[in-house]
Amino acid sequence: MIKHTLAIILLIFSFLANAQETITITGQIIDQDTKEALPFVTIAINDEATNTIVTGTITDDNGRFEIKNLKTGKYIVNITYLGFEAVQKKIVSSGLNPIFDLGKIELKPSAEALEAVTIKGKRATVNSALDKKSFSLEDNVAQSGGSVVDAMKTMPGVAFDQDGKVILRGSDKVVVLIDGKQSSLTGFGNQKGLNNIPASNIERIEIINNPSAKYDANGFAGIVNIIYKKEKKTGFNGDVGLSFGLGALSKRKEDTPTNYGSFSVNPKLIPSFNLNYRTKKINYFLQSEFIIQEALPNNEFTTRNYDDGRNISSQVPENRRQFRSIITGGIDWELSENDAITFSGMFDREKHIDSSQVAFIDLNTNTRNRLYTWKEEEITSFINVAANYKHTFAQAGHSLAANAQYTRGLEDESYFLNDSSAVRIGRDMTNIRAIEHTTSLSTDYARALRSGKIEVGAKMRFRNLPVDYTINRGNQSIIYPNLGDFSKWTENLYAFYGNYLLEKERFDVEAGLRAEQTDVSYKLDPQNTYYETNDAYDYFELFPSVRFTYKLNDKNKLSIFYNRRVDRPGEPELRIFPKYDDPELLKVGNPYLRPQFTNSVEIAHRYNWSSGSLFSAVYHRQIKGAYQRIFSVDNSNPEYDIMNRIYQNTGESTNTGIELLFSQDLTEKWKLTASTNIYRNSINAYEGTLQFPFVRTFNIEKSSDIAGDFKLSNTFTLPWNVEAQVTGLYYSKRNIPQGEELARSSIDFGLKKSILNKAGEITLSASDLFNNFGLRQRVSGEGFAAVYENYYETQIVRLGMKYKF
Repeated sequence: MIKHTLAIILLIFSFLANAQETITITGQIIDQDTKEALPFVTIAINDEATNTIVTGTITDDNGRFEIKNLKTGKYIVNITYLGFEAVQKKIVSSGLNPIFDLGKIELKPSAEALEAVTIKGKRATVNSALDKKSFSLEDNVAQSGGSVVDAMKTMPGVAFDQDGKVILRGSDKVVVLIDGKQSSLTGFGNQKGLNNIPASNIERIEIINNPSAKYDANGFAGIVNIIYKKEKKTGFNGDVGLSFGLGALSKRKEDTPTNYGSFSVNPKLIPSFNLNYRTKKINYFLQSEFIIQEALPNNEFTTRNYDDGRNISSQVPENRRQFRSIITGGIDWELSENDAITFSGMFDREKHIDSSQVAFIDLNTNTRNRLYTWKEEEITSFINVAANYKHTFAQAGHSLAANAQYTRGLEDESYFLNDSSAVRIGRDMTNIRAIEHTTSLSTDYARALRSGKIEVGAKMRFRNLPVDYTINRGNQSIIYPNLGDFSKWTENLYAFYGNYLLEKERFDVEAGLRAEQTDVSYKLDPQNTYYETNDAYDYFELFPSVRFTYKLNDKNKLSIFYNRRVDRPGEPELRIFPKYDDPELLKVGNPYLRPQFTNSVEIAHRYNWSSGSLFSAVYHRQIKGAYQRIFSVDNSNPEYDIMNRIYQNTGESTNTGIELLFSQDLTEKWKLTASTNIYRNSINAYEGTLQFPFVRTFNIEKSSDIAGDFKLSNTFTLPWNVEAQVTGLYYSKRNIPQGEELARSSIDFGLKKSILNKAGEITLSASDLFNNFGLRQRVSGEGFAAVYENYYETQIVRLGMKYKF
C-alpha cells in the first residue's frame, strides 16, 4: 500500500513539474493620476543575464496584458509608454508558480513637455471577432439623439419586426442583456424597453450569434448585450444633454375618414444627465433620461378580402402622448485588491394616453359601416435592484463571482371603447393589471489553465406574473364573454453549466454543456370557458455548445460552431385576454403554447488587415415547435367577422444563410462599413387546432423563400470638427407563415460637431428620410386574404446638444 501511495505521489509531482515548465506574466497598466486604464502600452521581456529581448506585447483597451508560454528563468519586465516614466519589474521563476500577476501597475506622467504629441487609443467602430461582433456607438452619427433601437437599425444582421422585436438573421428569438445581465428595462422575453434606452449613454453593443454554455439557453437567434458607459476618471464628472425632435413629418398613406386621423409632426423633448464621482476605492454613478413626446408607435392599415366578395378596410392610428423617466444608479466598491462589489438599481416609469378612431370601410360601396372611438390609459413601471460580487484570487484568471437580482414589473392598462355605428351604440371598458416578480441568483467560477480556462456556474430564477382582468360591458358588448377575471403564470428555472477553453498556437477549442430544469404552470379563472384545464408541465434539457477555431495565420481565422438552444413563450404570448385596439383584428395569446428548440451550425471566417476587415459566416438552423401569430376568422358574430391573431406552435422550419461584414478606412477621413445577410426561410406544412374563441383547425402551406438585408454606412470627417454619416438599408421581401412580408428601406443622415474645446457636441440627425421603412404583409387563410400595412413613426429629425464636465 505504501509503495502504491508513493508511486502516485511521484506521478503527481512529475505531472506538476512537466505542467509548469512555462510561465505566464500578466497585469494591468493604469495612469497614476487619473486611474484610467492605458491601452497600447509596450511590454518587453528581457533576459536578466544577457539583457536581450525575449518577447513582448502591448496592452488591450482595458490596459491589460498577458504573455504566455515563457520558459522558466529570470527576467526583467520593461514597461514603456510615450509621455510616462518607464517602469521595470523583476521576475524569478523556478517552475513552482506558473502565473505571475503583477496586478495594477501605475505609470507616472513624465515631467517632459508632452504638448507636441497626442496619442489617443480608440475602440474600432466595428470589431467582428469570430465569437461576437462589437459595435462602438461613439461614431454613430446618423442615429445620434435616438434610442438603442435607432442605433441598432444599421448593425449587420439586425432587423425589427412589426412589434419592435429585434430580429437576428431572420428570427426574433433574441435575448437582450444589459451589461451582461437580464434586466427589467428590456424584460424577460420582451424588448419594448429598447425604444427608451438613449444611445448616447451606451458605449457599445455586442451581438453574440453562438453563445457559450455560460449564457442562458434561451434566445436561439443570439444575444444582444448592451454595455453602458462607465466613467473611469477620478473626482466628479459627467455630462448633460438635451434633444429636441419632430416625428412623422409626412404621411405614407392618407388617413381613413375620421375626426382624429393620425398624429403628424410630433414634438419630442428629451433632457438627460450622466453623473459620476470616483474615489480610489468607490465609484458612484447616476444616469437619467426623461422623454416628453407625442408619437405614433402604431399606424395599422388593414384590407380584408373575403371569399364571399366582401372587401373591408380599416386603420388604427395609435396617437400617443407620453411621459417617461428612466433613472439608473449605483455604487462600485473595491473592498480590497481582490474583492469588489457593485450595488445598482433602476427605476423606469412611463405614463401614456393613446387615442384613436377606427373606421371600417366597405370598399364595394365606399361607405363607412362602423366607427369605434377608443382611448387607452396605461402606466408601466419597472424596478430592478442587483448586487454583484467578484473575488479575484492571486492567480491571474482565477475568480469567483455571485449575482443577486430582483425585478418588479407593473402594467396597468385601461381601454375605453365607444361604438357609434349602424350596428350598435354602446360603451365597453377593460382594465388589465399585471405585476411580474422575478428573482434570480447565480454564481460563476473561472480558473485560468496553462493553455485556456475552465468555467462552471449555477443559476436559479423564479418568476410569477398574476394578471387581474376587469370588464365593464356596455350595450351589445363586443368583448368576448366568459374570459374570467384573473390568471397566474409561474416559471422556475434551475441551471448548471461547465465550459472549457483550450487555446493553442494554431487552434482554439471551446466546449460547454448547460443543464436546465424548468417548471411552468398557467392557472386560469374557472369561469374561463375557452380552455378546459390549467396548464402545467416541466422538462429537463441539455444544451451543448462547441466552437473550434483554426488559425490559418495572423490575419486569417476559421471557426466552426454548434449550438442547441430553446425559446420559451413568455406571459405576453400566453395571455388569454385580447387586446382591443382594433376590435375586428384582435391580438391574443395562447396558454397552451410550448417552447421551441433549435439546433444550429455555423462556419465563420475572419480576415483583417491594417485598415479594415472582412467577416463572413455560413449558418444553418433547424427549429422545432416554432410559435407564430396565426390569422384566423371568427365568424360567430352575425353582424361582422372578427379576425383573430393568435399565437400557436407551427411545426418545423429551417433558416440557412450567409452573412458578410466589410469594414474599410478608405482614407483618413472616410470610413465605409457594408454588410449583407442573405438567407433562405423554409417553413414546413402544418395543421393545428385553435381553441379561441371556438375550436377550429388552421393550415400552413409549405413555403420556401430567399430573403436578405443589405446595409451601407459612410462616415466622413469634415473641416471645423464636423463628422457626417449617411446610412442606407434595405430589407427584401421574405416569407412568413400564411404569407409574405414585403420589402422596405431607409436612408438616415447625421451631422456631429465638437464645440467648447471638445467638451461639448451638437448633433443633427434624420432617420428614414423618405418614409419608406413601414411594415407591410400579405397573408391568406381559410376564407380570406388580407394586406396589413403599419406605417408607424419612423421618420424623425432630431437636434441635440451634450456638454461634458
